[in-house]
Amino acid sequence: MFGQLSALVAMSSGDQRLDAVIRLTCGRAVQLPPLPVEADLFDGKSDVESVVAAFAEQFATDVTGIGENQRKRFMTALGDKAFRVAAAVFVADFVPRVGAGLDALGLGHPGRDVPTAWDHETDPAQVLLGEFVPAVARLHALDPLTTEVVRLRGAIAHNCRLCKSLREEHALDAGGSEPLYAEIQDFEHSEQLSAGHKAALRYVDALIWTPSAISTEVARGVRKCFSEDQSIELTLDVMRNATNKIAVAFGADTPRVASGTERYLVNDDGQTVFAETV
Repeated sequence: MFGQLSALVAMSSGDQRLDAVIRLTCGRAVQLPPLPVEADLFDGKSDVESVVAAFAEQFATDVTGIGENQRKRFMTALGDKAFRVAAAVFVADFVPRVGAGLDALGLGHPGRDVPTAWDHETDPAQVLLGEFVPAVARLHALDPLTTEVVRLRGAIAHNCRLCKSLREEHALDAGGSEPLYAEIQDFEHSEQLSAGHKAALRYVDALIWTPSAISTEVARGVRKCFSEDQSIELTLDVMRNATNKIAVAFGADTPRVASGTERYLVNDDGQTVFAETV
């Protein structure tokens, strides 16, 4: 998995200057060292670079703040490259968070090193969504219910309407229920969520809202409740779930159901398979 993260770091939006704008902007927004860049920005930003910088800053700070006007300006400025650039923004936004989280847990820091070879050809969106996301979904150190609780907390944070409408079947079989899920919103006062769930959710919140200041207490709680493999999977799950930020940024997070929730499961290949409306 760390090799896949390194591969994503080596990939480009298709424009080295734009990569630098994106990575430096996201680094400042999350208050973490940015991913490595190839180009130096000695002169001012172009109009397109300014539009992308504003989008990247809002994306990293709070994606729910991207409105129709900013979305339209971004898509107009980039045309058919918009999705690839948004994926590059996501990588610049979230790989430093993963590094900070694993650092806080004493488990290393992927993405910090300059790539030995830059990849200007591969579309990061294809690798992120087609390879990385399913690979994380295939990890099974964590139990299904914890995985689902963590996913739903991320869905709330990013206000992904689609994600909030989904329920994973393996988690339901493992004890998930609507009363339990309702307590995720105010999890500290929950009587149904376990100590492990609460430790995981504190970590989720730290990665999403304060990645540069993950407290020793939060990290200690994770290491107390989860093994090393589980802690790594938990961290990668937060990144996997956060790919919903791309859909939210584009306003493409409409639920597949008009009301209620929809069941799905993750198959052996790490792919999402929709089941039935409940």
